[in-house]
Amino acid sequence: MRMWVPWAGLPPRLTLSALTGPGHFCTLRSGAARRKDVPAGYRRDLSEFQPKLLPRTGFGKSSRVCKPTSEPKRYITNPRVAETLVRILRRKRKAGQLFVECNPGPGFLTRALLESGAKVIACESDKAFIPQLEDLGRKLGGKLKVVHCDFFKLDPRGHGALKPPIMTAETLFQNLGIGANPWSKGAAFKVVGILPTKSERNTLWKILHDLYSCTSIYEYGRVELNLFVTEKECRKIMANPQNPSLYQALSVLCQLACGIRVLHTEPCSSFKTNIQDGQLEKTKHRESEQNLCFIQLSPHRNLFSRTLTPFNYDVFFHMLKQCFVKRNAMLIDHLHSLSPVDTWHIMNQMKKNPSMKIIDMYPEDFQRLFEIIECSRDGACRWLYDDFMEDVLM
Repeated sequence: MRMWVPWAGLPPRLTLSALTGPGHFCTLRSGAARRKDVPAGYRRDLSEFQPKLLPRTGFGKSSRVCKPTSEPKRYITNPRVAETLVRILRRKRKAGQLFVECNPGPGFLTRALLESGAKVIACESDKAFIPQLEDLGRKLGGKLKVVHCDFFKLDPRGHGALKPPIMTAETLFQNLGIGANPWSKGAAFKVVGILPTKSERNTLWKILHDLYSCTSIYEYGRVELNLFVTEKECRKIMANPQNPSLYQALSVLCQLACGIRVLHTEPCSSFKTNIQDGQLEKTKHRESEQNLCFIQLSPHRNLFSRTLTPFNYDVFFHMLKQCFVKRNAMLIDHLHSLSPVDTWHIMNQMKKNPSMKIIDMYPEDFQRLFEIIECSRDGACRWLYDDFMEDVLM
């Protein structure tokens, strides 16, 4: 049961999500219109710029059919690293604190967490490691529960077969006896793991879609994620206009949704990679020279408001993607392609220089832009989309 409750008085919104299917979104709502439907008075100043609309949810280059893959994963096999992480995660030493560990593999971090007094749910996707983890649970007093599933693929947004078998967060947590908490109270557990090696970006996008829509694990409250990501991806997540080459829509969404902390940095040489059937090998030399950053993503309590809600978040995502298609263009030029609302009215409300570029806007500026357009009384149409988008989606 979803614990987020919309504010009373929100206008009813039309959505085509039932028609577009998983992995798609559509901005056809009560506040959106095609260009040809916009009154002539609004159309006069529309620029010729045609943004590249992205009809899919934005998980990188995902195809419509998800093919089974044996994606390489990194595992903690160094006791020193495991002990370091436990010291970071268990600073308050809360008795019986619950952690959901993603793909623990041989269980080095699992053992360290259990020995510190924590309870652990191990979500392991490789069957070869499950007997070893179950044996560890028996030896350490039954504080460990082992589930055969890939935590990062809960509630998939695509079609087709996935291995191991598809599982939903609802099924997983109901079977484990974990209930949902109100958004204001956080969650009853924390997640710890390493993002998949080759689908790191896609996984981050899925996490953000689940977070902003309050679905999957975020139906259970403000779940804190403690994840190893590559240093390159970490820098992108935390980038702003002071790091223009790294700054992107993903940066804006992460920073608006979560408090982000880098808890620890570890060289890739401290990890091992699976080959198959539970066999591990050392990280290749080129990769071993890189670092992984252990980051904490804590969803903000005040993420949602009367303006940005789990019911219109997709419009916000779409706006950001549109803007970053031409990141060096001026904001006022983008406004002609985003909304029929008077551009000078928007700029006056923003209190920004008309020549301001997209790349110079901070995350809070994008949120303010979205709020101004959403709250506009300038007619029923607030957002524009191109005709071909409907053709693709339908």
